[in-house]
Amino acid sequence: MMARKRKEGLSDRQVRVLEVLDRFQRKSGYPPSIREIQVEAELSSTSVVNYYLDQLEDMGLIERDEHKSRGIRLVKPIGEIVSGGVRRVRQTIEGTLRIPVMGRIFASQPVPVPASSFAYTDAESTIDVALSMLPDREADKLFALEVRGDSMIDAMVYDGDVVIMKPSQVANNGEMVAIWLSDRDETTLKYFYQENNRIRLQPANPTMKPIYIDYPSVVQVQGKVVMVIRSVGNQIKH
Repeated sequence: MMARKRKEGLSDRQVRVLEVLDRFQRKSGYPPSIREIQVEAELSSTSVVNYYLDQLEDMGLIERDEHKSRGIRLVKPIGEIVSGGVRRVRQTIEGTLRIPVMGRIFASQPVPVPASSFAYTDAESTIDVALSMLPDREADKLFALEVRGDSMIDAMVYDGDVVIMKPSQVANNGEMVAIWLSDRDETTLKYFYQENNRIRLQPANPTMKPIYIDYPSVVQVQGKVVMVIRSVGNQIKH
C-alpha cells in the first residue's frame, strides 16, 4: 500500500462541505446540522462529516461551538477560501486519484469502534490509485479502509490490505460490504445476504461461521467494496 500524507490545500470533499455551509447559511439564515451537511455534501455518514469538519477547523477555515447543534460557521467568505490561493488536491497528475484512508475495517468477528466511526486512524492518510483501475462513476466519492483480520481470505482480502469503498446505504445479496451494527457499536467486512426476516453476514473463510442478525434495522451498510489493493507484505506472501 502506498499511503501518502495529504498535501497543503483543500480536497474536493472539504470544498463540498464548505460550499454546503455557505449555501445553507445564505439560503436559511442559520448553519446546517451535521445530518444536513451529510445529505447536501453526499457523504456516507455523519462520522465522515465530523472527520472533514475537524480538518477544516484545524486549518482555521471554520469555527465550531460544540454546545450548539448548528454551531458551525465559515471564518471568511467562501470565495476567499477557495480562490484565495487554496487549491483542490484530490485529483493528482499522471491519471491518478488520491483517495482518503478513513480508518480500519475488521474482517473478523464484529469489533467495537470508537464513536461509531471508521475515521480513527491518521486523519491525513491517503492512497493514490490509477483512474484507469476505478469505476467511472462517482470516483470522487470513494474512500479507503485498511483491513484487519482474515475472515475474507477466500475472497483474496488479507490482513493489511486496503479496500476501496463506494459509499452506499443499501446492498444486494452477495456484495462485500462494510457493515456497522448500531446496537453493538461494532464494524465488520462481510458478504451481505438478506434471508427472510434476518441478515446473514457471510465470511469468506471456511473456518469461520456466518453471523446472523435477527433485527435487520441494526445492520447499517456503510459502503460496497469496488477494489482491493494488496499490501506489499501480502504481495510477497501470496
